[in-house]
Amino acid sequence: MRRDPQRLNDVLEALDWIAKGIAGRTEAAFLADETLCYAVAQKLTIIGEAVARLSPEIRARHNSVPWPDIVGLRNILVHEYFGIYWPLVWQTASDHAPALREQVAEILRVESIE
Repeated sequence: MRRDPQRLNDVLEALDWIAKGIAGRTEAAFLADETLCYAVAQKLTIIGEAVARLSPEIRARHNSVPWPDIVGLRNILVHEYFGIYWPLVWQTASDHAPALREQVAEILRVESIE
């Protein structure tokens, strides 16, 4: 069974992949690359799955992180795959993912669970 440190590191790995995947791209270039769109969506799904399985204690101690929104996006990506709004995926990857990476890295540091 995976524990919080492993799940948080899964989140960091997926966020790092997203950052590399979209580096130097514009929204238009991202949206034009179907393979990249689906790859980023998959990484966001992994993030949502890892977050959904974090302990309630870790989520409660770090309630400034929008945990429900992260899980909610995962649910949309998994269950509404024909209705994915790709500009939202771009916005999440380009605007929200870097901030989440900082928050998760800080949680690992504060919790001393790297």
